[in-house]
Amino acid sequence: MKPSSFRTDRRTFLSLAAYGLGGMALASLFNDEAFGSTNKIAHGSGIIDPPHCPVRAKRVIHLCMAGGPSHLESFDFKPKLKSMHDQPFPESFTMGQQLAQLQNVTLKARGPFTKFKKYGRSRQEISELFPHIAGIADDICIVRSMHTEQINHDSAQAFMNAGSTIKGRPSMGSWLLYGIGSDSKNLPGFIVMTSAGTSASQPISARQWSAGFLPGKFQGIQFQSRGDAIHYVGSPEGVCQESQEQVIEETRHLNEMLAAKRLDPEIQTRISQYEMAFKMQTAVPELTDMRNEPKRILDLYGVKSPGDGSFASNCLLARRLVESGVRFIQLYHRAWDHHGFIERDMPKAARDVDQASAALVTDLKERGLLDDTLVIWGGEFGRSPMAQGTGRDHHINAFSIWMAGGGIKPGITWGSTDDLGYRFVNDGQEVHVHDLHATMLYLCGIDHKRLTYRYQGRDFSLTDVAGQVVKGIIS
Repeated sequence: MKPSSFRTDRRTFLSLAAYGLGGMALASLFNDEAFGSTNKIAHGSGIIDPPHCPVRAKRVIHLCMAGGPSHLESFDFKPKLKSMHDQPFPESFTMGQQLAQLQNVTLKARGPFTKFKKYGRSRQEISELFPHIAGIADDICIVRSMHTEQINHDSAQAFMNAGSTIKGRPSMGSWLLYGIGSDSKNLPGFIVMTSAGTSASQPISARQWSAGFLPGKFQGIQFQSRGDAIHYVGSPEGVCQESQEQVIEETRHLNEMLAAKRLDPEIQTRISQYEMAFKMQTAVPELTDMRNEPKRILDLYGVKSPGDGSFASNCLLARRLVESGVRFIQLYHRAWDHHGFIERDMPKAARDVDQASAALVTDLKERGLLDDTLVIWGGEFGRSPMAQGTGRDHHINAFSIWMAGGGIKPGITWGSTDDLGYRFVNDGQEVHVHDLHATMLYLCGIDHKRLTYRYQGRDFSLTDVAGQVVKGIIS
């Protein structure tokens, strides 16, 4: 045989090399131990290695109060506003300001309808609507000086989640997953659950947990609160696990062939997500089976029936997700859009979430998980100190959240608002949504200015060109 017959042209060589290397990478994806692999993509790690700063939080639980709870009946008591109830609201506060649905009407002050008390050694002032959260006053940091830029629900929720109202931007859970990956091999790294109250159930959009222009593997995955957490998680009748594995192997091979010809990160996403779905068939039923949870724990959260769709059941499942290595968990409770009947409906919403929110912090603390788990509680904006009939309108200039664990100073109140709770005070303790994002990433070991993704010719980040880490709330 002539030597020339052994020659391979450049295109054939590169194609064969791509198949070989691609095959090794995919094999290691399915069996990490086969090659003693420490491949970071195979293990679900992100692009930040080593961390930019000390890691305080390894995971985040965001308790989203969709609709915007009133700060004036929760964590920011205003005696002067109470004394002005039903009196004309000073025009000096609202002149030239953005209002939602109160334009061209006579504005009257609406005083808080609840009482406040000081709790714990920290003497934090909390509404009587939240007695269980009051019981963990020494474990939480209340931030009263939050403010945002968007006054309508969908855009405000998008801004809270993605730092932008432009569709197609990645959510903060996706950014975090892109940055540091997930510790779970059998579950998605970003999981979302929803629940609803009996009234004021503000709709939410799935774009709030979108990966946007990031690769699809960083997308948030919604678990159903009732029934099977994932639709079709079980194998169809007559289909065994062995045959499913063969289908996945063949699909992987086809995707491998396509990946060798085309540079497209979504192909790798497809490969990894097929594998993840296969693993979830075993992991999800075991995760959601709460029959072995002690009655003491069920009672702590106020769970009447695990998997009943309640916020309490979702909180308990969130703790189990934390133990399974999930990086970012969001629980939405849709019950806070109190334009009317706030005195009737806000107490109901508070009862829905108060016990379970406090139980989650307590449970994490007892298990030694709170120190490196960041818990964030709050809505997309606050409610107006001006009355809107029997309720309160949307409000962007001031609202309250609380945070716990993950490097946050416990038992402190940060920031303040003016005497009527209308606007945050410029005293160096004001916190914009971009600042919240910057602080969350910092606690997870990420410099928000350095976590970027190039898209359409420019580098994007969660905080864009804004955001300051709130060092004063970090322990």
